[in-house]
Amino acid sequence: MSGEFSFDIVSEVDKMEVKNAFNQAEKELQNRYDFKGTKAEMELADDSAIDLTADDEFRMGQLYDIVFSKLIKRNIDAKMIETGKIEAAGGMTVKQKVSFKQGIPQDQAKALVKQIKDSKIKVNAQIQGEQVRVSSKSKDDLQKTMQFVKGLDLPYAINFTNYR
Repeated sequence: MSGEFSFDIVSEVDKMEVKNAFNQAEKELQNRYDFKGTKAEMELADDSAIDLTADDEFRMGQLYDIVFSKLIKRNIDAKMIETGKIEAAGGMTVKQKVSFKQGIPQDQAKALVKQIKDSKIKVNAQIQGEQVRVSSKSKDDLQKTMQFVKGLDLPYAINFTNYR
């Protein structure tokens, strides 16, 4: 048997689910009667952002609600969605950018590592780029750590990957 077991704590959105949610939102936009004849449109920018364009702030709110509801239905955590300011665009329209957080920021990763160490579970936690690697000799301790981290109220969504 191997000596060390480990897993990574990552914070990212599933790009395929973003694409699926975008396609569903676009389909709904085309079928909505209240958007017929308006300049409302959305564009997927490299799977990491959605650009929204609408006639006015009211329609922008409706357009954002369509996109947001589709993202939530596709299990994309609301904590991972960042909404830009509504800005004036050309041709009497307004635009807004909806982007997605990727990775755990350095300061928040340090806080997470500290919380794991303070939990007194016998594991090693270290920051590796925008993720946290947790390792231990005991699989049970790793399971306890997963449960502990799931129970924390973090400002970002987490996933566990590379469980070995």
